[in-house]
Amino acid sequence: MVVAVAEESRGTEHARPWIEQAKSTYWQLIDTEHRLEDLYNLVNVPQAIWIDEQGRIVRPPETAGSTDHFRRMDLKTRTMSPQDQAERQAARDAYMQAVRDWVRTGTHALPADAARANLPKVTPEIAEARARFRLGVWLRANGRAAEGDLQMTEASRLHPESWSLWRQAADLDEVGKASGPDFWKRVQALGDKPYYPPPKL
Repeated sequence: MVVAVAEESRGTEHARPWIEQAKSTYWQLIDTEHRLEDLYNLVNVPQAIWIDEQGRIVRPPETAGSTDHFRRMDLKTRTMSPQDQAERQAARDAYMQAVRDWVRTGTHALPADAARANLPKVTPEIAEARARFRLGVWLRANGRAAEGDLQMTEASRLHPESWSLWRQAADLDEVGKASGPDFWKRVQALGDKPYYPPPKL
């Protein structure tokens, strides 16, 4: 079964329109406290984890069908070239087909030792970043926005690979900021490093 989880610090009502618009036939949950991100060391959306019937992770967190084609988007018109659109759709289709193949035949599942070796490691800096982020959200929710912002800024400094922490903090500061000019500056600063590392299927 598919379970989608929205990580949304602003609460359930902020995520609801996106969930209702999707009209999915699978479960869609809302994680306002980022528990899933903490459990699996997630750093961006969308990421997926494949878990078998015994509860064993057979594919650690990875980009789930998204690509870096958006980086070539015309920001004025918010459009991509037909070739980029086609390549992005092909990557999505390939990922979905891989999921179907796994369900039907077990293809793409990693042996236990390989899955374990590929799990992202939680360093002391990442653990501190997550704690500071949660504290920042709490401070903002309790009328101490300036203090909260300081904690979330430090969280991003400690864990710069986490786009989720940065985007949630930006969105708490101002709705839409997470996809605005500051986001694009951060993306451009990546250089050749991918925003969405492709899955190794």
